[in-house]
Amino acid sequence: MEKKEINPEYLTCPIRQVISRFGDKWSMLVLYTLHDSKKGAMRFGEIHDHMADCSQKMLSKTLKELQNSHLVDRKVYPEVPPRVEYWLTETGQSLIPAMEVLIGWAKQHFDDVVRE
Repeated sequence: MEKKEINPEYLTCPIRQVISRFGDKWSMLVLYTLHDSKKGAMRFGEIHDHMADCSQKMLSKTLKELQNSHLVDRKVYPEVPPRVEYWLTETGQSLIPAMEVLIGWAKQHFDDVVRE
């Protein structure tokens, strides 16, 4: 069986390589929750309180993926118990205006898209 060659355009496709990093079910909610925080930084429990329908395991995984994508940063404070805070990076903050446009579109077309 012949090995199929990968199209080079695939490797630079923004949808596959960039948007897929935050386009899942939880990432956009985490990003917007951090953006909406009055303090600028939030602890894990505070984020989870805003997203109670997201399991702690999934929230932890999502935060790690967002950190690996340079959209979220974190700091661990040397305390007992350890205190960890998360906040948007400059790159993460630059994504918020586009997300706000998408949120506005979602509100406007909610009934059209979410029909049973």
